[in-house]
Amino acid sequence: METLFFPTETDFKRWIKEAVKELIEENKNCPLKANINEENLLNRKEIAGFLRVSLVTLNDWIKRGLPSHKQRGRIYFDKKEVLDYIKERKIRQFKIGSKLHHLKQEVG
Repeated sequence: METLFFPTETDFKRWIKEAVKELIEENKNCPLKANINEENLLNRKEIAGFLRVSLVTLNDWIKRGLPSHKQRGRIYFDKKEVLDYIKERKIRQFKIGSKLHHLKQEVG
């Protein structure tokens, strides 16, 4: 006959503590994005409105490399990073014609 083990509250606390320590150790060398200010982040609808594109187009651009940040299960965008990316990629590479003509003055 097998012996049954019933964990106590102390056991659960110890297991959780060990799991958290392991997670911290595993992610110790991961670069943190400290230069991203949460106050300056835009959600998908806000950045799509700013860029004057649909959410479908925005999703396509994300797949193509548009900088985005996942936080708490949601996707956010830093406006400055997006503008820098568009400037870097030379707006015309998006193949959308004049949809972004309103950004030309902002990105130079």
